[in-house]
Amino acid sequence: MGDFPLWLAPVQARVLPISEKFVDYAKKVEKELVNAGVRVEVDESNEKLGYKIRQCELQKVPYKIIVGEKEQAEGVIAVNKRKEGDKGQMTVAQFLEMTEDDRKVVR
Repeated sequence: MGDFPLWLAPVQARVLPISEKFVDYAKKVEKELVNAGVRVEVDESNEKLGYKIRQCELQKVPYKIIVGEKEQAEGVIAVNKRKEGDKGQMTVAQFLEMTEDDRKVVR
């Protein structure tokens, strides 16, 4: 994959559950993002989180969304942006607001 801007990236975000216990929450987050028009997928592999993160970096996925026990309990997501790093925890609505302009097609 190339280093595409967010609006052009085939996969705009990947949800990374820290273990299989959090796949259901990851799928809930995915559904909310898909409903908002984000091209997103969940990494359901049994790999360690470090491996999942590295795969996202190699594939140049613009956003990594990490979910675990704390995020599930608080109803938030941990956001990491390619080239910029940790953006902190936020709700899905806050993530959509933060990325709204970048997701629009530039002509």
